[in-house]
Amino acid sequence: MKYYLYILKRKRLVLWLIALLLVGLYIYKYIDKNIVPTVVAISQIRARAITSEAINATIKNKIKRDINYNDLIFVKYDNEGKVTLMQANTILMNNIAAEVALEVQEQLKMISESVIKVPLRNAFDTQLINLPSVRIKIIPQGAVSVDFATEFESTGINQTRHRIYIIVVTDIKMIVPLESENMRITTNIPIAETIIVGDVPEQYVNIPKEGLFNIVK
Repeated sequence: MKYYLYILKRKRLVLWLIALLLVGLYIYKYIDKNIVPTVVAISQIRARAITSEAINATIKNKIKRDINYNDLIFVKYDNEGKVTLMQANTILMNNIAAEVALEVQEQLKMISESVIKVPLRNAFDTQLINLPSVRIKIIPQGAVSVDFATEFESTGINQTRHRIYIIVVTDIKMIVPLESENMRITTNIPIAETIIVGDVPEQYVNIPKEGLFNIVK
């Protein structure tokens, strides 16, 4: 009789363990399918926002005053006051790019040393339950690339707005529990502009682009 009770208890214990295992597996699959993608998506938004804010703050800090358009672009006129040539000040642009790239790298390094929290209630879309936060890490990957770009926009009869942008591209790795993802952050910030009266010249020297400055970690 005692032996029979012992065997019965063993069977019940095994059944309980199997049941707990199945429940745990179900919970894991449910979280992996329904919760993790939402947490990752929210973390991506947060990581992009933090990185973009750091880049914007860096550019504002390094470019403390409004850059004079004429410092960046040399405009040549003919005797009739018509624009015949536009040439970029590559030396100044290289200096700006170098300062921005180095400072962005330092800011990203500081971010990587901190832990960022994302409240789980955002994933469940509820404010009623006080849920814990998920910790994410942002780690710089590879190089910080700083380029320049231009845009011509018609603003009226015989008038064209010429705007200069600084473009910062950086790769980061976002790490959350059970997941990690590589992300590329591109930030475009206008830094100077002017209004050109008359036709834009067909021949001008472009602002340097495509990897003007790459600062490797």
